[in-house]
Amino acid sequence: MPRAIRVFVRAVDALNRVIGRFAMYLIFAMLGVLLYSSISKTFADPALWTLETAQFLMVAYFLLGGGYSMQLDAHVRMDLLYSHWQPRTQAIMDALTVGFLIFYLALLLYGGISSTQYALEYGETSYSSWSPRMAPIKIIMTIGVALMLLQAIATFFKDLAAARGEQL
Repeated sequence: MPRAIRVFVRAVDALNRVIGRFAMYLIFAMLGVLLYSSISKTFADPALWTLETAQFLMVAYFLLGGGYSMQLDAHVRMDLLYSHWQPRTQAIMDALTVGFLIFYLALLLYGGISSTQYALEYGETSYSSWSPRMAPIKIIMTIGVALMLLQAIATFFKDLAAARGEQL
């Protein structure tokens, strides 16, 4: 594989590793918000912001960690035939299926950018009684999809190298 591809794969892997490890700790922030919500409902007036904040944290946790999960090959895979194939055949099928994923993520990124632009331009807010601005979470969602798209491209190059008998 050309040096530029090797550099790209290493850079994307490093970026997703750092952001993914940060995102892992968002689960604790979400748990803290939900714990506060339970306590406030029991002993005081319930806070309006807790449920939506927990949902936003879960979205950030899920999408920012997606690329890292892909890097670790931790996504669920339906394995009827895959484990019986030779490593080269597995790499070819992985390269083929990640091509579909790249197409899907590119469409998702396009929609995310469009939705984020709308939220920024018109000051979109949630329909809840708390009514937070939607732009920050849409920006995080778009970044998460972009990171996963970059990781999918890096994975494609890794699979292509494996199909050729090389290692990236």
